[in-house]
Amino acid sequence: MTPPLTAADPAAAAAGIVLIVDDVPENLALLHDALDEAGYLVLVATNGESALARARQSLPDVVLLDALMPGMDGFEVARRLKADFATRAIPLIFMTGLTETEHVVAAFAAGGADYVTKPIKPAEVLARIAAHVQNARQMKQARSALDAFGQATVAVRTHDARLVWQTPLARQLIGSWFDTARSEPSEFAPQRLLDWILAAELARRERRDVSPLVAVDGQRRLLASFHDQTGDEEWLVVLREENDASAIEALIAAFRLTTREAEVLYWVIRGKTNRDIGEILGSSPRTVHKHLEHVFEKLGVETRTAAASMAMAKLRATGEG
Repeated sequence: MTPPLTAADPAAAAAGIVLIVDDVPENLALLHDALDEAGYLVLVATNGESALARARQSLPDVVLLDALMPGMDGFEVARRLKADFATRAIPLIFMTGLTETEHVVAAFAAGGADYVTKPIKPAEVLARIAAHVQNARQMKQARSALDAFGQATVAVRTHDARLVWQTPLARQLIGSWFDTARSEPSEFAPQRLLDWILAAELARRERRDVSPLVAVDGQRRLLASFHDQTGDEEWLVVLREENDASAIEALIAAFRLTTREAEVLYWVIRGKTNRDIGEILGSSPRTVHKHLEHVFEKLGVETRTAAASMAMAKLRATGEG
């Protein structure tokens, strides 16, 4: 059995992959020939169920979707594609002969990015597909870069609380911090994260500083901070997990410190004074000072600032900072 083509395959590297969903053979033939001639890899589905299966398998750059089909119509196909994390980001272009406002509104409400009216004009369809493929590929490249660098990034749409997309690490962190009672990831933002986004959104509009969300669980901390606004009511949020114990272990390995020296250095990074560190570790400030002298010697520095800077750079390199 031939494996399904995806956008990563050489055969799909030219113009892109387009999935056409239509139950009328004449429409399929017209569109297939026009797209094939333009250099697209063309996939075909004649009903809603096969459309969903092909979209999940092949992850096309664009789905060209007939609105009215027997059985599962295009609106329901669109809703299901948008409810699936794997296919949610794929742009959907509706094909319909229904130009009444209610049907156009229904197409966009179901997740459509655009629509064309029948009878189909191939030149118009090609122009619209080219624009959506370019945007989709740019978004894919950005997301792939975030995935490759292990970034925990999530896009949240505030008006309906949906997680528009998220990197694998973000999904893992959301699951471990907020969705521990669920067996499957939710398509909606956790309430605590959403409340923070809404409050931070208001603060930004009022030109006030936005404090990060901080969740604490023993020695673990989760920090959420704004990265950018990607669209109307859609926000890109960066999540970062901190762990005191793993950071201290990383400092021990990086600089050959004793456990206590690493603990002192860790709390220096956190901006604590010798007195603060003594209270945290149950030591006197004088003992903390002695440990810090040994740290300076091992790191080859003379100041707290230099030691903290070097240690932070090392933690970032190991993914702990």
